[in-house]
Amino acid sequence: MADKKKNAFIAAGAVMTAAAVGVSAVLSTAVVSRKRYPVFGVDVSNYQGEVDWHLLEEQGVQFAYIKATEGSGHVDESARRNIENSADTGIKRSCYHFFSFDSSGHTQAQNFISTVGRDEIDLPPVVDIEYYGDKAFDKPSRDETEDVLIPLLDELEQYYGVKPVIYTTLPVYFRYVKPICGSDYPLWIRCKQTEPDFVDWTFWQYDDHGELDGYYGDERYIDFNVFNGTAEELEELTLK
Repeated sequence: MADKKKNAFIAAGAVMTAAAVGVSAVLSTAVVSRKRYPVFGVDVSNYQGEVDWHLLEEQGVQFAYIKATEGSGHVDESARRNIENSADTGIKRSCYHFFSFDSSGHTQAQNFISTVGRDEIDLPPVVDIEYYGDKAFDKPSRDETEDVLIPLLDELEQYYGVKPVIYTTLPVYFRYVKPICGSDYPLWIRCKQTEPDFVDWTFWQYDDHGELDGYYGDERYIDFNVFNGTAEELEELTLK
């Protein structure tokens, strides 16, 4: 999700998915086994503009995460449209929140909850925690981060009735997520270089320069992800 997210997962389908993976390989060095990880998905934000969700489904997209909010006050301009327009497809979808180191976990949770209803998502919500601005150089302390992150995660779990997924990069995972959260939350890891088999991941974002048909915004690319399991196992994650 990286810089694009600041400021703000069938026979014909399998063939089209394989073609999409081939396009992404030009810019990603990660080798993705489609046999081992057959469940393919994307994540989107306002940068993808208007999204043709049926066309994405025809290309083998089985799950999708939609940017909803960031921090305590920002709502993605396309969040409502994407939530509503994806509802009548077979795509398992949910939403994500871009974590802010700079405001309270409570107000961030309320921002997300007021934007995304319990009955509007199929999969657990996501908290996207990564560096932004100068945070990679002027790193917040672990204690400061825990004071924000844990209340945010707790309030989302209480409201949606399931532990949120944590999306993160490897540096942020090892500095904050692992020490603070351990293995208590499903992990969505961003790693373009190689399969992250040294961590226990549920979702893997392997390419942020994928290309598909069906979105018409300023951004040419779309993020490619896989689920660590079968379609039946993804169904088990569906909110009840």
